[in-house]
Amino acid sequence: MGIESIGVIGAGIMGNGITQVLAASGLEVVMIDINQAAIDKGMQSISASFDRLVKKEKMSTDDKAAALARIKPSLDYADLKGLHLVIEAATENKPIKEKILKQIDGVCDPQTIIATNTSSLSVTQLASNISNPSRVIGMHFFNPVPLMALVEIIRGLQTDDATHQSIHDLAQRLGKTPITVKNAPGFVVNRILVPMINEAFFVLGEGLASAEDIDNGMKLGCNQPIGPLALADLIGLDTCLAIMEVYFNNFNDSKYRPCPLLREMVDAGYLGRKTGRGVYQY
Repeated sequence: MGIESIGVIGAGIMGNGITQVLAASGLEVVMIDINQAAIDKGMQSISASFDRLVKKEKMSTDDKAAALARIKPSLDYADLKGLHLVIEAATENKPIKEKILKQIDGVCDPQTIIATNTSSLSVTQLASNISNPSRVIGMHFFNPVPLMALVEIIRGLQTDDATHQSIHDLAQRLGKTPITVKNAPGFVVNRILVPMINEAFFVLGEGLASAEDIDNGMKLGCNQPIGPLALADLIGLDTCLAIMEVYFNNFNDSKYRPCPLLREMVDAGYLGRKTGRGVYQY
């Protein structure tokens, strides 16, 4: 049987983006967060995104209404019971993710697939505390989820073939292109991308060029659609720092040392677009 009902934990940027894509693809979705304000903000974001699609004539008003009707906002993990799949899309923080995954495991059926949207943490470790680790897998979407075509599917050591195939099929149903990767810090895309962003902060911190010139240099010289510093603001500087710390702690290699400027900006609360200020002001 295919996946038809899905829970998403987290109504933030990634969670509401995943929820939007699932609902637009005809799937029933329960979107859970810790408070009503977060849920309301997530639903407003989804509705506004659908409005933009309607304006561009990529979606009808009836399609928008039908997609929104397939989303059940909730504060109660009990609403996850009986679902085919639950996707954890919380912040990139290992203790938080472990706590959420245990809560999911406590209410879901043994056959429910549990996916984590982690961008750098070990799926094998996260699965080790789950009662049925063979049903745990990484499903790493990219931001903004409705626009980005890639999904990294990460197999933990315990992940079985049926779980992998189900998630691979789901990604294709969503119109995404899945790639399967082994469990390792950062997987494939972020293993290459985030150290590049970190190096851009070193270049900025050393005063070699302005932020604008660094980004223009990478856009025009390397044909990137967005410069690394602007991309860091989009991802979230706190997320970039967290990923670099995972690399540094796991590989024990100085080449993954987080840039002091990146750390200082996070300490100042300059996290990027989500706070209105990062490398740039918004």
